[in-house]
Amino acid sequence: MSELVSVVIRTLNEEKHLEELLTAISVQESNTFKVETVIVDSGSTDRTLDIAKKFNCRITYIKKEDFTFGRSLNVGCSFADGKYLIFVSGHCIPASSTWLHDLVLPLKQENIAYTYGKQIGRDTTKFSERQLFYKYFPDENSIPQEGYFCNNANSAIRKDVWEKYQFDEKLTGCEDMYLAKKIVKDGMVLGYVGTAPVYHIHDESWHKVGIRYEREAIALQKIMPEVHVTFFDMIKYVIIGVIKDTRIAFKQRCLIKEFFSICAFRYVQYVGAYKGNHIHRKLSKEMKMKYFYPRVSDMKIKTHLSDKD
Repeated sequence: MSELVSVVIRTLNEEKHLEELLTAISVQESNTFKVETVIVDSGSTDRTLDIAKKFNCRITYIKKEDFTFGRSLNVGCSFADGKYLIFVSGHCIPASSTWLHDLVLPLKQENIAYTYGKQIGRDTTKFSERQLFYKYFPDENSIPQEGYFCNNANSAIRKDVWEKYQFDEKLTGCEDMYLAKKIVKDGMVLGYVGTAPVYHIHDESWHKVGIRYEREAIALQKIMPEVHVTFFDMIKYVIIGVIKDTRIAFKQRCLIKEFFSICAFRYVQYVGAYKGNHIHRKLSKEMKMKYFYPRVSDMKIKTHLSDKD
């Protein structure tokens, strides 16, 4: 008898890529698993919900003011009926007809609790981010893998494991690694599945890229408090990143086209990481909206922090 897998997708105005994503999910091939798709929507005003209903998705909701990455996933996981849970971003597209099967299958092994798959840049994904994908998401499987790195843009977990741990609802990001660290500490392991790829399509302004790395750095303070990024570290990382990327772009004969993008990406990446690493205050309402809803253009965001905890 086939076991049920729930694909959980967090959405806020994801109409641009959602139909392609849901189409790719609908044609997945597996004799082992059957699929339901769960949408966790936090206030879409475009065609997101119409598209979800067209594909017979099960839809649940979270208020925008209640949203965090971890809370949204917890809502979706609780709503889902599957024995296994897949998380995929609304701007990621499975790149294989066996993506779902390959991503979930390792979870049938007793000691594998959490898996994540390969990510590939496409369309507007920036050159330097593609290099990060090459670095962190190779072609080869690693099942089990060492350590607790993973990424919820393309991942899967056993529901009984999620029920035991659940995602931290206060983190500004990296809720995947925080949960994974607890899993590994308790003796279970993760698996990296290079044969379960998705296209990860980022279409962000430079300001939004910086915000993403800033909020992730804030979250990493709780996961890896021993990591400190100094001003000189920031400068060093920017220079090294630019040099490495320009060498690759030169070999690929696209240096002139990509040079500005390379410099801009590495600058906002590491400046954002530096800022986030040095923030030790809880988020005000305005900062929460900045970190969780950077794409909402009509929102006036004040960039100040509330009092210390």
